[in-house]
Formats: sequence, C-alpha cells, structure tokens
Amino acid sequence: MLEKKRCAWATSDPLNIKYHDTEWGRAIYDDRLLFEFLNLEGMQAGLSWLTILKKRDQYRHRFQQFDAKKIIQFTPEDIEACLQDPGIIRNRLKVNAIMTNAQAYLNLKEKTGSFSDYLWQFVDGKPIQNHWKTRQDVPTHTPISDQLAKDLKERGFKFIGTTICYAFMQAVGMVNDHTIHCYCYSEIKKGS
Repeated sequence: MLEKKRCAWATSDPLNIKYHDTEWGRAIYDDRLLFEFLNLEGMQAGLSWLTILKKRDQYRHRFQQFDAKKIIQFTPEDIEACLQDPGIIRNRLKVNAIMTNAQAYLNLKEKTGSFSDYLWQFVDGKPIQNHWKTRQDVPTHTPISDQLAKDLKERGFKFIGTTICYAFMQAVGMVNDHTIHCYCYSEIKKGS
C-alpha cells in the first residue's frame, strides 16, 4: 500500500500528521472555533505548533472552550490559576492577551454580527487556492495578512502580527497552502 504524500512539515509526529490530515487548511466558519484558533496561533509565537497542539486540550479546559463571554468574567484568581497551570504556556502577556482578545472579539461581533463574516471578507468569502511546490515557496505573510493584522490590532486584539495572522489563515482554510504534491491539496481545492 502506498503511503499518502503530505506537506513536508507533517511527516513524523503522529499528532502533527493527524492535525494536518483532518484540520489544517480546511475552511472553518464557526465564530467560536475561529476565535480559538486565533488565540492559539498567538500562543504559538516563539514556539512550535506541535507544542500548542499538545497543550490544546488544556487550553480549551482552562479557557472555557474559548467562550469569550465566560473569559471576560475571569477574576484575578482565575488568571493566576492559568499562570500556574503547566498544561498551557505560562506567559503572563499571552494569558492576558486571551482576556483582551475575548473583549475585542465580543465588541467586533456586536458591530459586525459575525466574526466569521468579518474574517472571510479579507479573502472575498472563499479560500485562496495557492500552488506551492515546496515548503520553501510558502510565504510567512502576505499583503492580506498584513491588512488583517492591522485591522485586528486597531480593534484591540493582541498577539496578532502579520505572521501569526497568516498562520491563522492557513490553519482555518482561508488559504490552501498545502503543497501541490500533498494529497490534501486537491481534496481541499475540490471542496471549495
């Protein structure tokens, strides 16, 4: 039996492979899940995505399944409990960013009605289909991620620079950055 060809970054660790095969690059339109991914991408800053994947379940537990209405109710004691939890990244700036982002997210939803519609407008409502041959061809940011990061910052979000925004766009399927030899590339292209 032939082994499936995958993107170069998803060839060794079973958790990375599962994430690559079932989640990365597949279009997400659920507001809460998009909010979760945006925050987790920010938590990755300076770290590997695999580190975040290993801690994702604890992030979900600690931050109430990324329910922004619950997050904004956190007390100083709740925040300190987060900072003592070895199951997440215990960085005060990053933990505080989730608190700030929860309020910014709720404010944005109040103005726009839908976080998903707001985000997907940056790519005209449909995934951008790229055609990268190698991992080295894939950019770390684009003019669209520059624009998204700038707009999110103006709306009060933290830990959302252009590189983080582009990684987020890749993760939630706003762009198809599977390399063309990867079996997911054509699957996702067909689905959009």
